[in-house]
Amino acid sequence: MTAISKGANIPVAAAAVQVALSWTSGPGVPDADVSALLLGEHGKVRGDDDFVFYNQPRHRSGAVTHDGKSTSGSTVSDAMRVNLLTVEPSVTTVVIAGSADGGPFGKVPGLTLTVSADSGQQLAVFEITDATTETAFVFGELYRRAGGWKFRAVGQGYASGLAGLATDYGISVGDDPARNDAARADREVHREPAAVRPPERPAWPPRPPDTPQPPLQPSPLPPFPNVPSPFRS
Repeated sequence: MTAISKGANIPVAAAAVQVALSWTSGPGVPDADVSALLLGEHGKVRGDDDFVFYNQPRHRSGAVTHDGKSTSGSTVSDAMRVNLLTVEPSVTTVVIAGSADGGPFGKVPGLTLTVSADSGQQLAVFEITDATTETAFVFGELYRRAGGWKFRAVGQGYASGLAGLATDYGISVGDDPARNDAARADREVHREPAAVRPPERPAWPPRPPDTPQPPLQPSPLPPFPNVPSPFRS
């Protein structure tokens, strides 16, 4: 086992790893949820399905899965499993992040990230001791280097929560519903007058009128004059 500090990195030779966030639960302690983001070469996700978390627990490639939570005494763990051999070639980094529910990470004691090989051997332990008002965190990342993989301890927090973290990595995050309602109301107040539309051209041929017109009556012919025939004797 290797205890590493913020900013340090280690090589990862294992074919698959489990990355687990653990903490000590108790009265008033916020709950935490671990998540993973699969990034391309530009440091952004390729789409919203590159975000793996409890509501989307398996990446489409099958390389990253959310193992879920487990409890041992007062210690709670939430884990991600990453099969490094099957991560898509276009993915350069797998970010391990998390969010706190019920308060900031500064109120979560014993916050620790552990990286273990599939065999169960612990590869790295990263203790997060400087959390304060953050409600979302990037704990670490697995990244490609020289044909292999490495793990880096990051420890970067976000006071803006998971939405702020996700937005930084290119995830589409919807606005708060109350904010949307206010924006819609503002648009109604400041709505520009509708442009005057030209009258619509009548369809051709025109439709028959609703009330049928009376049939046309032929005009009577004038009487034929009585002219004597020149052939009569």
